[in-house]
Amino acid sequence: MKNRWLIALSAVGIHICIGSVYAWSVLTKPIMEQMGFSLQETTWTFSLAILFLGLSAGFLGTFVEKHGPRVSGLTATTFFGIGMFGTALALYLHNLVLLYICYGVIGGIGLGIGYITPVSTLVKYFPEKRGFATGLAIMGFGFASLVAGPLMQLLTANFGLVTNFLILGCAYVVIMSASSLYLAPPPKQPTKLNTAKLSKTTKAPTVIRQYTVGEATRDWKFYALWWVFFTNITCGIGLLAVASPMAQEVVKMSPLAAASMVGVIGLINGFGRIAWSTISDYLGRRNTYVLFFLIEIFAFYALANTTEAFLFQVLVLIIVSCYGGGFSCMPAYLSDLFGTKQLSAIHGRILTAWGMAGIAGPLLLSFIRETTQSYALCLYVFSGLFIISLIIAIILKVKTSRKEKLISNNMMA
Repeated sequence: MKNRWLIALSAVGIHICIGSVYAWSVLTKPIMEQMGFSLQETTWTFSLAILFLGLSAGFLGTFVEKHGPRVSGLTATTFFGIGMFGTALALYLHNLVLLYICYGVIGGIGLGIGYITPVSTLVKYFPEKRGFATGLAIMGFGFASLVAGPLMQLLTANFGLVTNFLILGCAYVVIMSASSLYLAPPPKQPTKLNTAKLSKTTKAPTVIRQYTVGEATRDWKFYALWWVFFTNITCGIGLLAVASPMAQEVVKMSPLAAASMVGVIGLINGFGRIAWSTISDYLGRRNTYVLFFLIEIFAFYALANTTEAFLFQVLVLIIVSCYGGGFSCMPAYLSDLFGTKQLSAIHGRILTAWGMAGIAGPLLLSFIRETTQSYALCLYVFSGLFIISLIIAIILKVKTSRKEKLISNNMMA
């Protein structure tokens, strides 16, 4: 049997490579200056990558379940590697369309497959701590920008944009290949033993029905979770997109202080994923999401009304921790409701919300900002969206708790 901690390390290895997409903003100015592309043209590269991450995760989750984590991991490596090397070619040729195809589409597909590949495998190795397991994997994605950002800056300054992508492409292919080759599902165990163990250590239902992806997507709970996931990412990624300029305009932070805050945001994004997912093993996923939205309602509202730099940073970091926690708790929440049989496929369908939110968040914020010349209205809108998500999260909690109690009583009878 494989060592589950090395499986966890392999999961982090894949995620810390593909998570480098969050450091794209480091390359925005160099690409604009050297290639002659506009800000909008350059930013669309990132938006396309997130869109195809969501779409590929949504439609290729069944592929991951069918072929296993090793094959799907190597497939992700191939797509992501081609995306990186193709991006180097696109920049060498000064070709914007090729940049969109290579980094946005091909690289985005690698992102999507790579994101879902290790998650369901890791959950099965840590059945008693599923929140911790998914947080461990997804933590790597949050921390990646801390490593990739400075590294990209250093490589670009010393060797140029093209060489930067060639060097990183080679490094990512080696790390992702080694990680993928170690991944393997755990030996199958009797379902009764597994669910009995879970009922004593988590807030999950006493008996978890093992849904297929088709059954899950016909269940109202799936769409409730899709909405709360979409809301959390739309508002979170919208804030992340303008954190630095907003800090400089609203609370008059210096560019250096704002840049330092962005670095801390990457740290909190990573730590928030492992911290909140671990907490969810004790509070239960239902209670954790209710807590997320209560916090974010008040945090976004307060952020719209603060002009003090320290409070501004505290509120932003609280929101970012909930944003990261929403990612890491979702696979465990899905396994609570739908089982682990086709978790990769079901998780992939949910990730289509990420693809949509990656475009909706920045567009919504920039539209309201340009129309009103203020960030405040957009932050109020985000706070309002979280009120809707809080209501949905409470309905989910009440309805699923009743069902769990009914199942438990029937078993005792």
